[in-house]
Amino acid sequence: MAVEPLAQKDIEVRLAGLPGWSLDGDRLARSYRLASHFAATAMVVHIAQVQEELDHHSDLTLGYNTIALTVNTHSVGGAVTALDFDLARRVEDLAPGHGAH
Repeated sequence: MAVEPLAQKDIEVRLAGLPGWSLDGDRLARSYRLASHFAATAMVVHIAQVQEELDHHSDLTLGYNTIALTVNTHSVGGAVTALDFDLARRVEDLAPGHGAH
């Protein structure tokens, strides 16, 4: 099945189910503040593993105790697709406070 860009309404509906995530131009975006640099670094490693499993990768920035992600689907011209929401959901499940740690 081919990946298709999502309509604006579909994006808005899906974003409602992912608190903290937003649409930043043509990308989904989210940042996290963690307890320490080590915790942030560990989360980056877990995110990288998920991205490899999904074969779908975000732009990921590590700060002292922060992580920032942006993602879209390059193969459809940089639009937001269901793949981006799959990745966002998996990352959200890794975040502290979601029971996956």
